Amino acid sequence: MSRDSARRYLIAYDIADDRRRTRVAQALASYGDRIQFSVFMMEARPAKLRRLRSALVRLVDLDSDGIIICDLGQLSNDAAERIEVIGRSRPMTADDVIIL
Repeated sequence: MSRDSARRYLIAYDIADDRRRTRVAQALASYGDRIQFSVFMMEARPAKLRRLRSALVRLVDLDSDGIIICDLGQLSNDAAERIEVIGRSRPMTADDVIIL
């Protein structure tokens, strides 16, 4: 992933139905890291974010559910310094290349 075009996003959701909530969490987990029960962090280029948005629109009830996508800006070497955690935290994927 090119650091020039990739951005970091914080995504939080409030889903009324258990089944939809599970499906949204699974979709988000395939794109990023869960950092709280209903909060995910992901790194993405614009095309990947568009795919995620499309998937989420299909999964939620637009009248009763809510998802917030916060653009935290471009990836940089000081990204870890811009995110502060107080208390227990979950590990986040490094912004380096990961080969599976």
